[in-house]
Formats: sequence, structure tokens, C-alpha cells
Amino acid sequence: MLNYNPQGLIPAVIQDDETNAVLMLGYMSPETLQMTKEKGQCVFWSRSRKEVWHKGATSGDFLEVRSIKADCENNSLLVRVKMLGGAVCHTGAKACFFNEVEELA
Repeated sequence: MLNYNPQGLIPAVIQDDETNAVLMLGYMSPETLQMTKEKGQCVFWSRSRKEVWHKGATSGDFLEVRSIKADCENNSLLVRVKMLGGAVCHTGAKACFFNEVEELA
């Protein structure tokens, strides 16, 4: 049984199945997780727009699901995907993690 946060969401780390690169972090509700399983493509809950977001529906950059695993506490997901397109990030970058954190202390 998955442990969703008080907003009914669970974080989903999206990882490239071929390169192991971490591509993005999204959030799924029980409904969007079910849609993801049925479509075989990532479907998220957009916290900013407060609506279902089928990744790639407008950009064409879909994420084909290869596997979904929960962590040891069942409170986050690791979704391994095949990229169907060139970008994951809304900026056009291949992945969302590109901002270097200068100071950690």
C-alpha cells in the first residue's frame, strides 16, 4: 500500500532506463498513477495548475514507462522510462536537474 502525502500525492523520481540519468521529479495521485499504468506513459498531477498532466501531450516529449518501484517506506516512486522525444524539462533541456547549487553550508 502506497503512502500518499496529506495532499494525496506521492513524489515520482523519473529516471532514464538506458543511461540511469535522473530526468525530473513529478507528483502522482492514485488516479494519475493508475492512468500511468494503463497508458504506459507518465501522467502526473500538476501542483501548480492543479490538474492532470499527461507528460508529452502538448510537447510531444512522452515518457514511456519501463518499470515503477516504490521505496522501502512506500512514500516515493522510482519510474524508469524511455524518452520519446528530446526534452523532459519545460525549458527544453533534456533533464530538469541542471542548476548547480553553489553553497551547501
